[in-house]
Amino acid sequence: MEEKTAQIQIVDPTASVGGDPAEILARQFLIRDDVVFLNHGSFGACPRPVFEVYQGWQLKLERQPVAFLDPARGLNGWMRDARVALAGELGTHADNIVGVTSATVGLNIIARSLKLKPGDEILTTDHEYAALEKTWTFVAMRTGARIVTVKVPMPLTTERGFTEAVLKGITDRTRVGFLSHITSPTALVFPIEAVIAEARRRGIFTVIDGAHTLGHIDLDLDGLGVDFYAGNCHKWLMAPKGSAFLFVRPEIQNLIDPLVISHGWTAQSKAAGAKGAFGNSPFIDGLEMQGTRDPAAWLSVPDAIAFRRGHMWPDVARRCTELTRSTASRLAARTGLAPLSSPEFSAPQMVAMPVPRCDPLALQKGLMDNYSIEIPVFDWQGTTIVRLSVQGYNCADQCDLLLEALGTLAKL
Repeated sequence: MEEKTAQIQIVDPTASVGGDPAEILARQFLIRDDVVFLNHGSFGACPRPVFEVYQGWQLKLERQPVAFLDPARGLNGWMRDARVALAGELGTHADNIVGVTSATVGLNIIARSLKLKPGDEILTTDHEYAALEKTWTFVAMRTGARIVTVKVPMPLTTERGFTEAVLKGITDRTRVGFLSHITSPTALVFPIEAVIAEARRRGIFTVIDGAHTLGHIDLDLDGLGVDFYAGNCHKWLMAPKGSAFLFVRPEIQNLIDPLVISHGWTAQSKAAGAKGAFGNSPFIDGLEMQGTRDPAAWLSVPDAIAFRRGHMWPDVARRCTELTRSTASRLAARTGLAPLSSPEFSAPQMVAMPVPRCDPLALQKGLMDNYSIEIPVFDWQGTTIVRLSVQGYNCADQCDLLLEALGTLAKL
């Protein structure tokens, strides 16, 4: 008998019964009641109905693992169903994306596939995620390539200032441009379009870290013209942990080598139109079918998309954006410290808020120990940052508590 996964149950967050929209949505999540969770940006949070679908896939796998993991008996089609659903959110074709476990894994696949040589340059900025800085350092050590780090002018207030700063870093040795779309430490939306267009004109590969973008800002990867792009589904799309995507422009998918060689790999030519081991392209089969793994998180991505649509997420996101920006504005008024950017370059639902210099670990611990507030605090280039993320389950009272706590602990 065919097993069926759980179905998404929609609860209208605009309903008048049961409290305000944030309170109603909070009931749909698994976040502990005794934690004020203002750190969605780190690992996301999966809604209860989507998590139940995820568990349904896992149960289906355990009840008949041979049938489940056989590409010809369902897995190949299920994996494609997820790609098709996600491609609509990304502005591309399902054949241009593949499921991976995290954006970091996807970006490592790209970094390890590009054939760099001694003297080649990897152009990047001083706002990148630390794990990926290590990835490119590793690649540079192995290949003899050199990392060139551009300092982005701060505060970020114009597209022209960003573009000119990055393009000035290009030389005749530049082979790769690696940029975040939304930065992790500073929560800025980089205006990357002009840089990508100019890099394409000069024959430079563009590799974009989109860990924070999917479900956070609108994406049109085909229109963007980017070569390589990786992003997470478990953050702002709110799919289960272990779901992410890698996009590669179709004309250059033949450049990609899997990090793991397994059943999906084929010795066939990777020329256009070639088929992989399971009938997809070599790009998809080589990356998707890499030995035994639990694909339940990836297979739940369509249900995360359905949850957002059923809960009118554009309206939720607007409320979250207003709360994020008003909280940052109120804190800036108390500290007298300028924001890191003008509003158009700040991520809608995530903001890096400067506070007076202090021990960031002590402040972070104080917020948790004394107020049960989960939020990252760190030093970035001599500035102490409190990075606030606001998702649909957060409310104004929680942000008020954060400001109260910072006033006491940071002596504002």
